[in-house]
Amino acid sequence: MTLNLKTSISRKNGVDRRAFLKTAGALSLAVPLAGFSTSSLFAQSAVPAGELKKIKFATNASAICLAPVFVAQEHGIFKKYGLDVELVNFGASTEALLEAIATGKADGGVGMALRWLKALEQGFDVKITAGTHGGCSRLVALKSQGITTLSQLKGKTIGISDLASPGKNFFSILLHKEGIDPVADVEWRQYPGELLQLAADKGEIHAIADGDPKAYFWLQDPKYIQVASNLDHGFENRVCCIVGLRGSLIRDDLPTATALTRALLEAQDWTVAKPEDAARAFLPNAPKDKSIDELVGVLLAQTHNHNPTGADLRQEIALYAQELRDVQVFKNSTDPNEFADRVYADVLSA
Repeated sequence: MTLNLKTSISRKNGVDRRAFLKTAGALSLAVPLAGFSTSSLFAQSAVPAGELKKIKFATNASAICLAPVFVAQEHGIFKKYGLDVELVNFGASTEALLEAIATGKADGGVGMALRWLKALEQGFDVKITAGTHGGCSRLVALKSQGITTLSQLKGKTIGISDLASPGKNFFSILLHKEGIDPVADVEWRQYPGELLQLAADKGEIHAIADGDPKAYFWLQDPKYIQVASNLDHGFENRVCCIVGLRGSLIRDDLPTATALTRALLEAQDWTVAKPEDAARAFLPNAPKDKSIDELVGVLLAQTHNHNPTGADLRQEIALYAQELRDVQVFKNSTDPNEFADRVYADVLSA
């Protein structure tokens, strides 16, 4: 059954949100409250440092697309919203990260939608409150393979870092849309991330599905070509990474959940306006041989101005849920709309 959802994504919420954030910044807003009024907005003042709310926030320090989180920390955006945030690096261990959030060991985190959604289908008490950007998953191949289109991957082998990777999930969706069965018509072969290029060089795989910054920098080598990414084939306006907060935080302390979400969205705006700041904030976690300018290049290749909230975000979640069900990642019994309603939380307009 096809979901009756529009595929074009309105950016109205993003425009309204940016206008609010600029106003809030000018007024030194410390803790933005749900259901604010114009009079209360002008009446608020900065929260004294001693009253900052302590937050543990989980992230993947090796993922440059999450650089805005480090911007929020380094440039005082969290503090501006009344938060004292401790960043906890969970790397690529999504299950451990989500379990930490669900059990209260962390208050929230940012991660890739196509890695999180399957885990959320299992029932973790984590709610998605915002999207942060699009882009950062790429399907690349050696030019010598002669592969330039998805249709040429039928019967081929694709290298991945793990069998639940967002790259595998996303490009399974794309292959399905091209009429290729991602289960029967393609072999997915797992390698440690640092060995994917070697496997391609040895001819053990025909293409690689992976993420930035590695995939972006592979393409700087003229022997590689990009076959597809999660910013093409109709996904130009689809979110890649999402903000997830523990359900109990939203239920018991909505103002803090709102403040944390707003701070992260403002950090996205900062990254769009000043990508050099984001690159500099991420630099300690970047590959050692990369410069600020090279990291800026990666950030500009992603859509950090696409941060859906509200109905737009719920719609994107439902679309992904339908597509993941189509490629047998989600259970056939999972209803995409019901799933989106369960895992999404509107903390900005309550």
